[in-house]
Amino acid sequence: MMNTHRLETAEADIVYDVHGPLPTADGRPPLFMIGQPMDASGFATLASYFPDRTVVTYDPRGLGRSSRKDGRVDHAPTVQATDVHAVIEALGVGPVEMFASSGGAVTALALVAAFPHDVTTLVAHEPPLIPLLPDAEAAERARGGVRDAYEAKGSNAGMAAFIAMTSWRGEFTDDYFAQPAPDPGQFGMPSEDDGSRDDPLLSDRSWAVSSYRPDLDALAAAPTRIVIAVGKESAGIFTGRTSMATAELLGQRPSVFPSHHGGFLGGEFGYPGQPEAFARELREVLDEDN
Repeated sequence: MMNTHRLETAEADIVYDVHGPLPTADGRPPLFMIGQPMDASGFATLASYFPDRTVVTYDPRGLGRSSRKDGRVDHAPTVQATDVHAVIEALGVGPVEMFASSGGAVTALALVAAFPHDVTTLVAHEPPLIPLLPDAEAAERARGGVRDAYEAKGSNAGMAAFIAMTSWRGEFTDDYFAQPAPDPGQFGMPSEDDGSRDDPLLSDRSWAVSSYRPDLDALAAAPTRIVIAVGKESAGIFTGRTSMATAELLGQRPSVFPSHHGGFLGGEFGYPGQPEAFARELREVLDEDN
């Protein structure tokens, strides 16, 4: 059973889906799954492994089915956190448990800092927080290279540059910047310019996400149990390193999950992870407090 809702606010119309009953059948909080720039469609496979839980998914403002009325095109974690807070309030059942991945994990950290009573347990999977890296300045330069490739030649060139950046092992050294621009063909993509210049992942529209610096004092003061998660295959690469740095900031070691950055995905996006094993690990982490 899934019900789709539209929450109208002054700045955006937020679409969210509730899979299961409210109040929940098991008496536990709903399990809210969020991403960025991924919308609700990215969690279909993972949600299917929680048939006993009420799962909530949503489309961030300006993405998927959610529209924005604020006249902006950037994706700021603090702004998205207010949207998630509004959805949690609209659910009307109190705080939620949350699984948040990538930019969604950044939004979730901003949410807990601003609204500390919204989430009981947060599993923040691979937040891409550049300011926490020891080579933050070089990482920003690498991120700029992705944007430049995208603006010059479109989505295929931008995605090739993005893959090269996010698969680079270790710090971004002179060797990284000395490489020739990656050929989209080596990743099975055409070389033609598709004309796109507004992709939230490849443009600078989401730089506020990767430039976010968590409010450590607010997170420490919140009653939320925060678990930083990292994919086993992400060790040493960009989001693996940012996950380690975030966990260290919070005085913990990250929880290791199966697969890669999209380890919870099925095959519908062409880069499948290990969703069944991922869901099993997520369930175990969430059940530790229950």
